Amino acid sequence: MSPAPGPWDFFAPGAAEVTILSACRVGGLVLIAPMFASKTVPMPVRTALLLVLTLVMQPVAQSSALANAGFTPATFLTETLIGFSMGFGAALLVGAAELAADLSSQAIGLSGAAVLDPVGGHQTSVLGQFFGLLAATLLLAANGHHVMLDAVASSFARIPVGATPDVSGALQVMVRQGGVLFVLGLQIAAPVIAAALVTNAGLGILSRAVPQLNLMNLAFPMQIGVGLITLAASLPFLGMLATGWGDYVRSNAGEVISALLRSAR
Repeated sequence: MSPAPGPWDFFAPGAAEVTILSACRVGGLVLIAPMFASKTVPMPVRTALLLVLTLVMQPVAQSSALANAGFTPATFLTETLIGFSMGFGAALLVGAAELAADLSSQAIGLSGAAVLDPVGGHQTSVLGQFFGLLAATLLLAANGHHVMLDAVASSFARIPVGATPDVSGALQVMVRQGGVLFVLGLQIAAPVIAAALVTNAGLGILSRAVPQLNLMNLAFPMQIGVGLITLAASLPFLGMLATGWGDYVRSNAGEVISALLRSAR
């Protein structure tokens, strides 16, 4: 009797299909996760990272893969969606921070100063760049990257490679979770928006009380100054949000996988 194929036996029957499909699952994570999908990371580095992660996770993927696993458009989309869901939660949190920065910039009058975001590769405000880098740093400090990699490795046991469940339920869950971006972004920007509103109300009252006052020369410096001071005072509280980011990323991925399993049943 011939010995059983090893975990890295790429010449075993079906091993090539399992390797390609597991690379699709890891590629879905690399496609959207803030740390791995950053535009500052060169494409060869991201490709090498994809290959290394695929080889590291090959034993668990091959041990739980279905016997009839084949590379088809359905399995390609399913595997990519599973990996995509692992990084979707982290991308929502970083996007919420950037949205909060855009709302704050509009409230205090800094929205016109646009710079290139090194993480997303698009034009954003100065505060947007700061909040994006801060969110990515907090996510790394909270071991969010470890959580995502652990979620991908654990997903091979829950959804074997080659399974073809209906992805409509998982897509509906991801669409509903997209609302977190707007809610969390507004919560982060709430102190600056409230300070800008109070400042504008005070300037309006001051302009009525002292009509000779040159309001245009006074309004912009006061708005920017009060907004930046409020932002600096609220930054320590933003670090408190990082304590639960790892749990949120894990629960986000688990909810999508549960939707896939319910659809499969």
